[in-house]
Amino acid sequence: MKSIRGWFWRFFIRRAALRQGFIDPVAVMSRLRRFAHTSEVSEPLELVRAGMIFHARGLLNTRAIQHNLDWVWPYWVERQFDPADESFVPRAFSVTHVNLTHRNWTATGLPDCEAYPLVDPRGLVTPFFDGWSLDAWVIGDGGGRLFPSRQKLSGQTMARTAEGLEIRTITHVEETSLSVRVHVEDAESGPVCRIRYTGHSAEPAWLVVTVRPCNPEGVSLVEDIKREPDRRTWRINGPPVVQFDPPMERHFASNYREGDVLFQLPEGTERSACACPTGMATAAALFRVEPGRDRRVEARVFLREDETLHRAQRRAGTTPWSEALKPAARVQVPDQRIQELYDQALYTLILLTPGDVFPGPYTYKRFWFRDASFILHALLCAGLSERVGRVLARYPGRQKLTGYFHSQDGEWDSNGEALWIMDRYLALCPGELPADWRSAVEKGVHWILRKRIGEESGDPHAGLMPPGFSAEHLGPNDYYYWDNFWSMAGLRAAARLLKRGGSDEESRRTLREADAYLKRIEDTLAVAGERLGRPAMPAAPDRRLDTGAVGSLAAGYPLQLWPGRDPRLRDTAAYLMEHCFVGGGFFQDMIHSGVNAYLTLHVAQVLLRAGDVRFADLVRAVADMASPTGQWPEAIHPRTGGGCMGDGHHAWASAEWVMMIRNMFLREEGDTLMLGTGIMPDWQVEGKTLSFGPGLTSFGRVEVHIAPRKDDFRVGWKAQWHEPPETLVIALPEQDPVTAEPSESGERVIQRRGTRA
Repeated sequence: MKSIRGWFWRFFIRRAALRQGFIDPVAVMSRLRRFAHTSEVSEPLELVRAGMIFHARGLLNTRAIQHNLDWVWPYWVERQFDPADESFVPRAFSVTHVNLTHRNWTATGLPDCEAYPLVDPRGLVTPFFDGWSLDAWVIGDGGGRLFPSRQKLSGQTMARTAEGLEIRTITHVEETSLSVRVHVEDAESGPVCRIRYTGHSAEPAWLVVTVRPCNPEGVSLVEDIKREPDRRTWRINGPPVVQFDPPMERHFASNYREGDVLFQLPEGTERSACACPTGMATAAALFRVEPGRDRRVEARVFLREDETLHRAQRRAGTTPWSEALKPAARVQVPDQRIQELYDQALYTLILLTPGDVFPGPYTYKRFWFRDASFILHALLCAGLSERVGRVLARYPGRQKLTGYFHSQDGEWDSNGEALWIMDRYLALCPGELPADWRSAVEKGVHWILRKRIGEESGDPHAGLMPPGFSAEHLGPNDYYYWDNFWSMAGLRAAARLLKRGGSDEESRRTLREADAYLKRIEDTLAVAGERLGRPAMPAAPDRRLDTGAVGSLAAGYPLQLWPGRDPRLRDTAAYLMEHCFVGGGFFQDMIHSGVNAYLTLHVAQVLLRAGDVRFADLVRAVADMASPTGQWPEAIHPRTGGGCMGDGHHAWASAEWVMMIRNMFLREEGDTLMLGTGIMPDWQVEGKTLSFGPGLTSFGRVEVHIAPRKDDFRVGWKAQWHEPPETLVIALPEQDPVTAEPSESGERVIQRRGTRA
């Protein structure tokens, strides 16, 4: 019956399209599927849905922006639509107009609160998820105008204050300047976004705060704006969400047919309200700026969409930033930028794990097991185990009755990732296996075993996972090694978890399955190696080497299935660095079409394990890619340096930065704890003490201190072992490794090469 219904709808759709002169959509879809291996899920519905929403806004952008380029638009529009700018994108055959050149924004907020106001690179504030924005300008009586979004240069930082995360943006044009400071505070009424504007001009001018029907992605409809009689309050699309201090001195509003409210400033006719059926209403609140004097205005936006969550938090007691960060490992290095990026990355990880795990505050404000495994692992290794435990307590509830850890369809890596991070949690924070975890682990194992292609099938890929979509940047559906490495590692993790829970026989049986699985993977790699004439691992058994091979590095990092100097890992990294790097970073030309900070760091981790000092070049390249606020978009435009894919504030990238710094100071290799393997040569300066910790390892909590001196290094550690390592090795780059007794505290002096008597 199901096949009959499918045939009927295909016939109906084809007939309707052809009668109207369109191409046959059924034939097109059939042809598209031939580019990939046949899979039960062509593309996850969640991604299709997200893509439809994304491009629906792009259609609105197509109508709204290119016909109204005399409006003041967000920074990305001003640059991407400017033919004189290197960010320019021709749009004749682009059905939708979307942000492809400057996907950069920074979220601010509170620990354990899901409200994330965004600030773009020029101080445009989007208080609500996917909502309208507030912008500010300075308009002089003599004709001088400062529109931050139209300026190529502006200063922006993310500061840590007693009030929390404050994003500061300052823009200058000659003797006119505008400062915007944004943070979120916990008020009695709920979370409030406080925006502090400071305008300065050498001539008499107006500081203008304006409602914009757009945000860093494009149009966001505003149908109604009303100024209350107190001249302090704006109602936007209904609720009284913005309050000013002091009161507005002048107020203007405009609908789409009348044009941008800009056209009425500063001498037009005041209006207290405006309705716009098109959804493009704008309004402006004006405050007088005296020549040579700062004018300060504060706007408070009540983030009521998060009110229910925040009320519950207030009953339990809120967590200030200082308290949330207290357990985190600290790093001390002489490079201020690297130091700041580590601190900012910790803020990002805490901000975006309010109970769930979000890879980003906007485009990716939803859950994936893949991203969560990396983000939670970084939090865990940095000492923030309580936060990780809260998230993992939800994992059994995310599992389907079949045993599938489901975040989106067609991704066969999720079970392995879920089991791996559960095992890592109990390895770093030893304890009993929770009762509901035991059932989840058993079901997760059975799902993996059932999902693999059966040996009796006669399929040449028997024993592997079926074709899947996997990480979307690897290519069309295929038998990805990424899926198989994670699934195999998940079985190993499950064996350890089951043993911890007292199921020794089930643990041994699962481990045997894992060993047989790895043997099958290695057999296919051997065949691929003969075909390719080198040991480098393609993305899937039948693929040529391409950028998708970066996924196969999972065997080295983070899974450590093989020793660091395994030729398959080293040759894969060598291929990627020779053929797939642009501007010092890994350029993923499939889907992302940009430089990926977090994938560059995956390559760096493989080099670090191999003792290849080139890892340091990649770390520095990633540091150079960071925004002024210390964030990375998911993929970076190789020419503009702006984001070109995904979220503009990407938590997975921050997680990889934390893990990179942690592993440079201390990392596990089987039963060995390695210290100092990533200490960069230019950090080895006499009198500059380096430190990391206390961080969590599978052996216990460890803190490392390294003091470079003229002829040697003094390396010390403090530890609280729950299971001491069999071996402790100090292996500073370009120095001879030294083995030390794994006592709970110790110190060794390492002679510099060339200084021995």
